[in-house]
Amino acid sequence: MNIRPFRSGDLDALYRISLATGLAGGDAAPLYQDGTLMGHIYAAPYAVLEPQLALVVEDGEGVAGYVVGTTDTAAWEAKLEQAWWPALRERYARPSEADAERWTPDQRRAFTIHCPTPTPAAVARLYPAHLHMNLLPRLHRQGIGTSLFERWIALASARGTTALHVATNRSNVGSVVFWRKMGFADLALAGLPEGRTLWMGRLVAKTR
Repeated sequence: MNIRPFRSGDLDALYRISLATGLAGGDAAPLYQDGTLMGHIYAAPYAVLEPQLALVVEDGEGVAGYVVGTTDTAAWEAKLEQAWWPALRERYARPSEADAERWTPDQRRAFTIHCPTPTPAAVARLYPAHLHMNLLPRLHRQGIGTSLFERWIALASARGTTALHVATNRSNVGSVVFWRKMGFADLALAGLPEGRTLWMGRLVAKTR
């Protein structure tokens, strides 16, 4: 098992893993006609635009997990508007909001590309860094997620990160349990929207 920095040749694997874990931790492939949509939103932009904060884990079968993120969520969302979303907006049509109740999963992701929901201001201000981490099932329950997170937080801390957040689906029980074990607490901040997303945050312990 090897944890190492992301390389450009790993990008296809990140797309595959993002899709394979995109249904509350399970395989979302049966839901989508375009299997790249999940990766366009949750994995690839980080690896392409912030590769210094992208790590992968590989075993004998290849890359089977990754962690990506940023140290400044507000600046990151501005960067996406400039350097990532425009090309995708040309590629994917914006679905009509009048038909929202009948949108397919592909259309819901296309709408996210055109109208991404910003991170709640209080979360971005108090816990400015954030990350996404996904592992294929063959890596579960081996301590690999903990090691991958510890490697990532060391990179982020070296770049000045003092607080970070994650957003996870409330129905993904395994994810919620994992992040709580990593020291994250559920956030109860004014203005947080109610819904399926659970916002969790933690401080970065200072080293002496």
